[in-house]
Amino acid sequence: MLIDSNAYIGHWPFRKFEYNTLEALWGRMKEFGTDASIVSNLHGVFYKNTQHANEELHQAIGSKRVYKDRFIPFAVINPIYGGWRDDFEVCTSDMGMQGIRLYPKYHHYDITHPSCVELVKMSRDKGLPVAFSLRMVDNRTSSWIDIEKEWALKDMIPIIKAVPDAKYIICNVANSTNLSEEDLKLFKKTDTLMDSSGRALIDWPGLLTKFGKEKFCFGSQSPILDYCSGLLRIESLREREADEKTKELLRSGNLMKMLEI
Repeated sequence: MLIDSNAYIGHWPFRKFEYNTLEALWGRMKEFGTDASIVSNLHGVFYKNTQHANEELHQAIGSKRVYKDRFIPFAVINPIYGGWRDDFEVCTSDMGMQGIRLYPKYHHYDITHPSCVELVKMSRDKGLPVAFSLRMVDNRTSSWIDIEKEWALKDMIPIIKAVPDAKYIICNVANSTNLSEEDLKLFKKTDTLMDSSGRALIDWPGLLTKFGKEKFCFGSQSPILDYCSGLLRIESLREREADEKTKELLRSGNLMKMLEI
């Protein structure tokens, strides 16, 4: 089985994307043998009211019966925007969203802002994962209007320390994975996954040894990145680097356990 932990629909204000509708994404999934995808709406990164993006995603998934079986919706919530608690409740209770995605840099709040910590705790209490993207697009080729500073893995540690019993999906680990010995111990104890889309995840044998095979999952970051790279990083592992059982954990097993499916 193959489950994509990191896909989007919608437009990006600074670039034109292909495959950015559910129909196009579903076509890519069939092409690469993907059974299901976690999906969010890119519009939520830029809409002042992120709930409008969640409503768009909910309507799109409801437009075809097949979509309900293949797409796992994650809501974009901005915890410093008025009414976010109501948005969270509507998304998770009424719309059936199965996780949330947060964008502190784009929505201009610190990762340990009290409302962010509260939102992560609310997600924890419902058993829902919280996804963070360390990078959305390569800042070397992005618009001057876009953000410049990117995150490394260590930048996630403050929120993990604040809510160590939450579930985290860390997407597009494009920069350093170095952690202090203390932070690495904490990271390994938490229910955290890193998706395979990030360019920093190239030394898979070393990463599997350092973090453990239970800490990774397939992710494409489609349509921002090409669909193949995140999958190729898993499928190209040699037998001595990862046996078939380990590959199944990376393809879907670890994510299914987190999502309880």
